[in-house]
Amino acid sequence: MNKKSMFDVVKSDLMLLETELLSVIHSPEKLITDISKHLVEAGGKRLRPALYFMCTKGRVTDMEKIMPMAVAIELIHMATLVHDDVIDNAATRRGKATANSCWGNHSSVLIGDYLFAKAFSLVANKVSNEMLKVLTDVICSMCEGEINQNRSTFHADQKESDYLGRIEQKTANFIAASCELGGLAVGLPIEETKALREYGYSLGMAFQITDDILDVTASSEQIGKPVGNDLRQGIVTLPIIYALEHSLHKDELHEIVQTKNMSEEKIKRGLTILHETDAIEYSYSRVADYLKYAREVIPANIVGDHREAFIAVADFVGLRNY
Repeated sequence: MNKKSMFDVVKSDLMLLETELLSVIHSPEKLITDISKHLVEAGGKRLRPALYFMCTKGRVTDMEKIMPMAVAIELIHMATLVHDDVIDNAATRRGKATANSCWGNHSSVLIGDYLFAKAFSLVANKVSNEMLKVLTDVICSMCEGEINQNRSTFHADQKESDYLGRIEQKTANFIAASCELGGLAVGLPIEETKALREYGYSLGMAFQITDDILDVTASSEQIGKPVGNDLRQGIVTLPIIYALEHSLHKDELHEIVQTKNMSEEKIKRGLTILHETDAIEYSYSRVADYLKYAREVIPANIVGDHREAFIAVADFVGLRNY
C-alpha cells in the first residue's frame, strides 16, 4: 500500500489542499512567498491533513467549513519542520535543500513564525474555541518535546519511558490532534472523537518509532538525509536505548553516544554495535503493538472503503521505507 492509494478516499480534498496552500502563502514580501513556496513544493506525505479529512469523511459536504483547519494543520507542520532544520543545522530534507541552507537561519526562523501566525489567522473566526485549544495545546506539546530532546542529547543513561514521553510530545500528540480536530469539525459524539484521537495517537507513536528505525537502517536516498543522523546529533532513540541495554559492547556504545562532534568512523561503529543486537526487531515489535491498537480503536460505524483507508494508513506506517 503506497501513499497515493491509501489516501484515495480523500484524494480530491488533498488536491484542493495543495491549491489552498499555494494561495495562502502569498505575501507582499517576496522573500516570504519564495521561501514558503519552496516549502510547499518540497512535498511530503500530508499525513496530518489527510487524517483530518478522513475523520470528517461522509459527515460534511461543505468544504469551505473544514478546509481552513486542514490548511492550518499543514502550515503548522511546515513551521515545525523549518524550525527543526534550523535547530539541527540540516542541509537537506526529503532529499531537497532546506530553507536554512538556502536563505539562512534568520529568515527561516521568521518564516516558521509567519507560518504559525498564518495558520491561526486562517481559523481564528471559523472554528470553535475547543478546536483552537486543541491546536494551541499541541504546539505547546511540540515545543516542550523539542526542549526535552535538546536537554537529553548526548545523554546515554535514558530509559524507554523517557523516549516514549518525548516522542509523544514531539509527534504523536499532533497526529492525535489532527484526528480529533476532524471529529470536532463535524460534530461527532465525544466517544467517537476520543476513539479517533486514540487512533491518531497510536499511529503517531508508531510513525516516530519507524522514523527512528529508518534513521539507522535506510539509505540516505530513501530518507532524504544522512544515515545515522540521530546518533550524530546525540538524539537517543529506541533502537539506541535497546542496544545500550543489551549489547555486549554497551560500554563502548555508551561512550560513542556521549561524544559530541563525533567522527564518521565513530558513527559507523555505533551503528555496527546497534545492528549486532536485536534492537531493530524489538523496535518494530513496539511499532506493531501501537498499530494493532490503532486498528482496534477505529470507530465501528466507519465501514467499507472508509474503514479500509484507516487500516491502510496503519499498514503504511508499519511498512514504509521513507
